[in-house]
Amino acid sequence: MSDTAAQIKETVTNNDVVLFMKGTKEMPQCGFSSRVAGVLNYMGVEFADVNVLADEELRQGIKDFSDWPTVPQLYVKGEFVGGCDIVTEMTLSGELDTLFAENDVKFDQEAANKIREANG
Repeated sequence: MSDTAAQIKETVTNNDVVLFMKGTKEMPQCGFSSRVAGVLNYMGVEFADVNVLADEELRQGIKDFSDWPTVPQLYVKGEFVGGCDIVTEMTLSGELDTLFAENDVKFDQEAANKIREANG
């Protein structure tokens, strides 16, 4: 395992929710990263953000680690969930709520419901 892969594994193991993204949760640097970070922030989910733009090896390494070609990438309890489209679908269907609840990740159910109402 490369140093980058070991670093990624340690990050997803030591944090309940991790978003590998372009930019940070306070200052996303692309629309897709902004959308996923926005959903998590709105739902009150505590998450670690990892800026892949700060490290080219990490930017490629996360794609290799998950075998997923794009960023952002969301991990919950060490498991790869998906990118922007998958997280958006899961948010609108309620699957993301279920995933968080099953993994004891705190989130604001009312906020999740408001997202669905606004997009329903």
